[in-house]
Amino acid sequence: MRKRDILTPIGITLGFIMIMLAILSNGGTEGVTSFLDIASIFIVIGGLVASMLISFNTGQIRMANRVIREAFNQSEQRLPDLIRLFIRLSERARREGLLALENELEDVKDPFIEKGILLAVDGIEPDVINDIMNAEITAMEERHYKGRSLIEKAGEYAPAWGMIGTLVGLVLMLNSLEDPATLGPNMAVALLTTLYGTVLANLVFTPMASKLAAKTEEEIFIKQIIIEGIIGVQSGQNPRILEEKLGAFLSNETKMKQQQEAEKEEEGFVEETVHEA
Repeated sequence: MRKRDILTPIGITLGFIMIMLAILSNGGTEGVTSFLDIASIFIVIGGLVASMLISFNTGQIRMANRVIREAFNQSEQRLPDLIRLFIRLSERARREGLLALENELEDVKDPFIEKGILLAVDGIEPDVINDIMNAEITAMEERHYKGRSLIEKAGEYAPAWGMIGTLVGLVLMLNSLEDPATLGPNMAVALLTTLYGTVLANLVFTPMASKLAAKTEEEIFIKQIIIEGIIGVQSGQNPRILEEKLGAFLSNETKMKQQQEAEKEEEGFVEETVHEA
């Protein structure tokens, strides 16, 4: 399941706000207009779009919107919930057999977990399950890389087109040195294109690509845990042993939080028992 990742829009918005405040603190509202130049925008945005169209095919360009949206989403899958799911599956498999796990598929929303359970129910060997599911992880990683490369390339091209705009502005300025009235506008084109390209690269594209790479690493980590859980259930491991094995993937902070919640539940149970007595 997915939910909105508010940190990405907050970070981008905060970055632009800080830039605007810096401009306003020195030049007021008039300073803002001096940082707006249509020619610079055309050079950076137009050149960036042209470079992207040359670098990627039609299918990859169509994928850009979905890739960008992914940077604004985050997974709701929590490791403690995942571990509890496999403990439940392990207990049922030991009690009723692997075929009984098919009834659990209605509550499983993750296609990767569902696929692993079906492989286990079909009696596939653990090594084969591991190979099949790791192959799917490799394919997913490759798909993510191809999508992320769109954003990474945009981060590379934006500053380059800023420099191209700077060169254009300098050429225009040198060609009109005899007319002092044109020096200001031409210099603005020279400097603002570099500013636009650098801001787009370092505030939007490069951080977004870094977040997508982090999301891929997190998803691979979770899928590796799922594989361990599926194989543990398929091989009939004791639920307590499986819990300890999967619990090794949890951070110390999460383990302490779980322990505190368990202690609170135990205290509540004791108090309820005493009250009933």
